[in-house]
Amino acid sequence: MRVLIAEDQVLLRDGLTRMLAAYGFEVVATVPDGDGLAEELVAVRPDVAVVDVRLPPTFTDEGLRAAVAARQSVPGLPVLVLSQYVERLYARELIADRAGAVGYLLKDRVGDVRQFIGALRQVAAGATVMDPDVVAQLLHRHDALAVLTPREREVLHLMAGGHSNAAIAARLVITEKSVSNLINALFAKLGLAPSGDHHRRVLAVLTYLDHR
Repeated sequence: MRVLIAEDQVLLRDGLTRMLAAYGFEVVATVPDGDGLAEELVAVRPDVAVVDVRLPPTFTDEGLRAAVAARQSVPGLPVLVLSQYVERLYARELIADRAGAVGYLLKDRVGDVRQFIGALRQVAAGATVMDPDVVAQLLHRHDALAVLTPREREVLHLMAGGHSNAAIAARLVITEKSVSNLINALFAKLGLAPSGDHHRRVLAVLTYLDHR
């Protein structure tokens, strides 16, 4: 079975390669960062890919976004995602296409070799394999906006309506500085790591629309 591994940590990447070889898998490609990962997945078309969520250059969600993009080009491309965290937005998008052949495991599960190998084989066979902790967090997605104050929700609502910071300030009769502070606060509460304010603004609005 042909496997592509996308993992930036050399020791983990090499360890996965040796472990998979011991279980009869053929590692046909290894990718250390998110640049070009989606294209590599489409070009190689492995029987299954093992992809870390957070890869260079920004260590946010490159791996997961690349997996989603690759599966848009090759529906049902088998991908097992590994992460220390649950990236809710793209995790839901990965699963929502209903094509199957996806998995999402937290990295500490890799320590259970039999469980990991079993999950990898299931994903390659077209099944959906979800870590119980991931499922629990995704089921509580309705709480995502509960951490925001009423004012932060109001700002997010106006952002979703396409209003600029200046327009929001005028609408709420506050300063642009106050608007900026409120936006930075809601970014932090929604778990949107620094990756460019425009990108985070889009993600914040998508989160808002997904939880209305």
